[in-house]
Amino acid sequence: MIGPVTWFTRHVQAALGATGRLARAPLATLFTVGVIGLALAMPLGLKLFVDNARAATGDFANAVDLSVYFKIGTPLEKVQQLAERARARSAVATVTVIPADAALAEFRQYSGFGAALDAIADNPLPHVLGVRPQAGADTPAELAKLREYLASWPEVELVQMDIEWVNRFNAILDVLRRALLIAALVLAVGVLAVVGNTIRLEIQNRRAEIEVTKLVGGTNAFVRRPFLYTGALYGLLGALLAAAIVFAATSVIAPAVADLAAAYGSRFEMLGASRIDTLRLIGGGAALGWLGAWMAAARQLVRIEPRA
Repeated sequence: MIGPVTWFTRHVQAALGATGRLARAPLATLFTVGVIGLALAMPLGLKLFVDNARAATGDFANAVDLSVYFKIGTPLEKVQQLAERARARSAVATVTVIPADAALAEFRQYSGFGAALDAIADNPLPHVLGVRPQAGADTPAELAKLREYLASWPEVELVQMDIEWVNRFNAILDVLRRALLIAALVLAVGVLAVVGNTIRLEIQNRRAEIEVTKLVGGTNAFVRRPFLYTGALYGLLGALLAAAIVFAATSVIAPAVADLAAAYGSRFEMLGASRIDTLRLIGGGAALGWLGAWMAAARQLVRIEPRA
């Protein structure tokens, strides 16, 4: 049984040997790493697209707001009391009180019917509450419960909410999440195939060397080790290239997105890949390279035995 120092030394030698072999074939390494990098950049790019779409729209938070219209004549003090009761609920994020006078003044300013409104003695608009649910309580079922609670107040005339739009939005998010997952799985299989085929060809090219190693007592695990590090290096370098591609694409697109947002009076800034996403990409790339190499080596090495 080998000691930890010997075990560590052998792994370091295998890693350095794999690095040297990749460096001695720069063109072949570049092509393989390029293919892996493009494959890994696509799911990360899709995730950034989804994240930026959610951020640009504020996660469509306004779409799930509820407007509570009170009966004409309801005292403003009563409306404010009910607003405090609504704020106390765990499913509610914010409650905004819109007095009838403020609503009438805004309508007078922007509607163009100021002269017609002057002819009306009483304010025809009711007091309104704008209720925004918590981020975790914006599912159709939770919204229905909140709507039922608000509508149960006797002072309330109408609770308005576009539940159909909410359902569509949740369906769209679900489709995007599933598309992202499918894309990641398909491209991960592609990375496994690329690494596995590359390692298979390298094993075939070094068949004579492997036969000699086995002839002098080398085990399959010993022979397989440098190929595993080669696969891990392919995956690691491909992941780093993917991160660089996404970073470069984000840097190029971000100014145009900022200009477009400014044209609409928004200060939105495009999100880049987060540190955790980048670390997951790098770790996932190295793991896929290691796994692809192990699958190819395990299958090929059992077929290679030293000839008498």
